[in-house]
Amino acid sequence: MDLAFGHPRGKVGELGGRVMAKVNAKVEQHVVDVLRPTPQEVVLVVGPGPGVGLRLVGERALKAIGVDPSQVMLTEAGQRCADLVASGRVELREGTAARTGQAEDSVDAVVSVDNLQLWDNRPASFHELRRVLRPGGRLLVSVQRWQLDVSEYALIQEAEQAGFGDVRTSLQQHSGLTPPSVQLFGTA
Repeated sequence: MDLAFGHPRGKVGELGGRVMAKVNAKVEQHVVDVLRPTPQEVVLVVGPGPGVGLRLVGERALKAIGVDPSQVMLTEAGQRCADLVASGRVELREGTAARTGQAEDSVDAVVSVDNLQLWDNRPASFHELRRVLRPGGRLLVSVQRWQLDVSEYALIQEAEQAGFGDVRTSLQQHSGLTPPSVQLFGTA
């Protein structure tokens, strides 16, 4: 499973990317609708996977920057967003939630869908995401509830300890077979 979904590599990772693109499409759409990126904003997309949500953000924001540790996913996202990459509205690079490669106070919003459970060090990741957000910037993290290994309260505490304010969670029910997601919101 790790080769397909956790840290996608090779042909199995490519297949996993196709599955993720199909299965997560509704969740990605919902999260981007909630985030409401504007044409004046730069948005960091942590773990864009095959690029479904990255494309949605790139179509709305001034710029969407996707960081992913998987070269397979960066390639898939680059193909899905090729026109937006060519126009400069989407940028892709290798990175993680804890090591984004972004300058301090350089983005207006950070979004992450279904990869919080893969962050190697959640506290360090929250600190990094807070560091790159401009004052007043928004954080939106969505993770399938069954993937969450801590309580929502503990997750809120981790974000607050990293310097986020107005931190809260909500439970989002999805139609069909998609499991419910916990959404974490915060501001810089």
